[in-house]
Amino acid sequence: MSTTESVLDHHLETFGALDAEGIMEDYADDAVVITEEEVFRGVEAIREGFFEEGLFRDFDDPDATFSLETQVVEGDYAYIVWHAETSNTTYEFATDTFVIRDGEIVSQTFAAETSAND
Repeated sequence: MSTTESVLDHHLETFGALDAEGIMEDYADDAVVITEEEVFRGVEAIREGFFEEGLFRDFDDPDATFSLETQVVEGDYAYIVWHAETSNTTYEFATDTFVIRDGEIVSQTFAAETSAND
């Protein structure tokens, strides 16, 4: 298994467990996460803005579902496509692309087509 694949596997596992400490171990100190709404620079901004105030808050739901549809690893790059449903949001189509160097995520992009659940 490549380092890229093992980092991605750890990332998915810790995300599923909503393990903020574990997931942040995957990021380089100066990592960047780019979304359609905001750019998060550095691990503290990523932790607070992208995870704790964003995805973790939405997925902190015992009935949340997550389905990984596609996973591709090529060298330093990992690409996933997924969909999910929480009590607040349906993620009809979501995708992340990761650049992983020396065992750490140095950049990530995230985009999703979502709808609010009533």
